[in-house]
Amino acid sequence: MKGPVIFCIIMLLVGTHLFAQPVLSTGGKQMPAEWIDSATGHLVKRLSNVNGNYASFYFHNNPFLPAAKGKGWLMVFYGNDQYNGDGRGRQLHVLNLQTGKAEQLTFSAAPKFGEIIAVKRREAFFQSADSVFAVNIDTKKLRLVYVFPASFKGSITTINADETMLAGALSSDEEKAILKQYPGKGEFFNRIYEAKLERVLFSIDIDKGTLQEIYREHAWLNHVQFSPTDPQLLMYCHEGPWHKVDRIWTINLKTGTKKLMHERTMPMEIAGHEWFAADGQKIWYDLQQPRGETFFVAAANVYSNGHEKYRIQRNEWSVHFNNNKKQNLFAGDGGNPGQVAKAPDGQWIYAFRPSGDSMQASKLVSMKHHQYRFEPNVHISPDEQWVIFRANFEGKEQVYAASVAVSKERN
Repeated sequence: MKGPVIFCIIMLLVGTHLFAQPVLSTGGKQMPAEWIDSATGHLVKRLSNVNGNYASFYFHNNPFLPAAKGKGWLMVFYGNDQYNGDGRGRQLHVLNLQTGKAEQLTFSAAPKFGEIIAVKRREAFFQSADSVFAVNIDTKKLRLVYVFPASFKGSITTINADETMLAGALSSDEEKAILKQYPGKGEFFNRIYEAKLERVLFSIDIDKGTLQEIYREHAWLNHVQFSPTDPQLLMYCHEGPWHKVDRIWTINLKTGTKKLMHERTMPMEIAGHEWFAADGQKIWYDLQQPRGETFFVAAANVYSNGHEKYRIQRNEWSVHFNNNKKQNLFAGDGGNPGQVAKAPDGQWIYAFRPSGDSMQASKLVSMKHHQYRFEPNVHISPDEQWVIFRANFEGKEQVYAASVAVSKERN
């Protein structure tokens, strides 16, 4: 009996030393590079440099592309030691999700905006002042794509499926003046909506370097996204208080046909924070019927009048949702008690799986020490093993990954 006992003790000691991550409460202090969240049993990894401030992409902007050599995936993200949230000093970086190696892609001190990855071109597009640039993700070669004329200071936000066009929106000088005078979201949001200022949707031909106006309206046109499969289909929203707008629209660039994707069925019903499914067949969104009372993750079929919705509980409502390519795994970033759901226990990173007419939720990471002014913006990794998000629960803005599966150390 002594032999097996000694062997078990040795394996326990060696295994603890070499393999096991510490089991810790997440946040409120500096965390190690990896740990197991004591509230959930899921492994959490910091993907960014602990000494800087970093931000993964907004939830509906794809940050992933295959690695050029060998297997694996790359993820592009923003930030550096000097990044302070205004675009100044921040740089694009690329991370190999398999090796953990990160490299800086851009180096100029000029403010940079735009989260646009061209997978086939292997370029990241961004904007600095009136100029649009592309940087090659493998060679770091930078090229100038387009310079906006003085009379048309637009902002790019998306690239189409065949990577021939960028698109975005032009805001008026009056709108920019409101933002300058009232920089806080709580100050400018209703003011811009009520002003009913004109916005213009536009496209840029990447190879020809030409600008084309798509559509203009006296409304706050926002969240401009190309379909991931149809190069001529563009989604946009009417921004503003969700209960006051018909929010989610598509427009066909060839025909000019516009389509409202979700029609309100009751007073105070809201739908928003929309994103395309990877196959381009559906648009998913946060649905509340009515606002702040009953919660769903819903979808509208792009090419028919079909709709579907899956019930979630109040505490499971999230600022943003996302899903995988198969649309059988979803993620959410939770929310604090002051947000629309008024959730008493909603500060979690979630994984969801559709089951019947509802979503079955799993808590991945406690976000009780996270300040939600910095939105977590969840993404599901291409191998579907991780939910990637950004957070400030260590006191700085960092990028993290949480395992979808419960850690073996807790099984």
